[in-house]
Amino acid sequence: MRDIQVSAVSDAVRELCINANHRLSPDMEGRLRRAAEEETSPLGADILSKLVTNLEIAGSEMIPICQDTGMAVVFLEIGQEVHFTGGSLEDAVNDGVRRGYLDGFLRKSVADPLNRVNTGDNTPAIIHYSIVPGDSLLITVAPKGFGSENMSRVFMLKPADGEEGIKDAVVRAVVDAGPNACPPMVIGVGIGGTFEKCAILAKKALLKPVDEFSQDPHIREMEQELLERINNTDIGPAGLGGRTTALALHILTYPTHIAGLPVAVNICCHVNRHASVML
Repeated sequence: MRDIQVSAVSDAVRELCINANHRLSPDMEGRLRRAAEEETSPLGADILSKLVTNLEIAGSEMIPICQDTGMAVVFLEIGQEVHFTGGSLEDAVNDGVRRGYLDGFLRKSVADPLNRVNTGDNTPAIIHYSIVPGDSLLITVAPKGFGSENMSRVFMLKPADGEEGIKDAVVRAVVDAGPNACPPMVIGVGIGGTFEKCAILAKKALLKPVDEFSQDPHIREMEQELLERINNTDIGPAGLGGRTTALALHILTYPTHIAGLPVAVNICCHVNRHASVML
């Protein structure tokens, strides 16, 4: 058994909130730069070039990549041999988010869903826990802006809809989102499980390395086909036309009930932010 002080968790979450909001992961940055070079539409290429410049300024001057610094989504992969000491783990995560958004001068965007009163410190976070073998803790912070989050969808398809129904639903979600999701997008797709499980799968799919297709040949083929179909919609950067509607699309699956076929499409804009640390 290994002890981890919750204060260490809080400190790590604070740093991750700040870092994720100022710098994209190297794979995301590289993909955006390649898109700017490869886009055939002159207007689309100009928009992508400006996004790259924005990214460079954000990193060098420590200015948020986007004014919407998101709602903090935190994934905790907890080794089953870990014992937390010094207080509540959930309180520590929220304390880290609070300090990260205050100390990093990041916009506080979290409010009561009914009276719309802002909580003032971007808490509470959305926290997903999983127990894994080992004695370490992997923390991933993925700030999620709501321009793209609002465009995400859950489809409760029938088994008879099959793979073609899944593909049509994913493309329909993207087309319906259009420019509102701030393309070029990264698209996470969750297939299977239950209503809530497919949504979590779709969110986790956004964390995958941007150029890494599935190791399952059949799923990889679906990912590549869907990415091609979406980039043929001509929505393009900022919705103004072009080949770069989506930078990446990833699918995660889970067994489901014989009577159901849940599908979630979690859309992220080009600011697909996430940062991780292992304790």
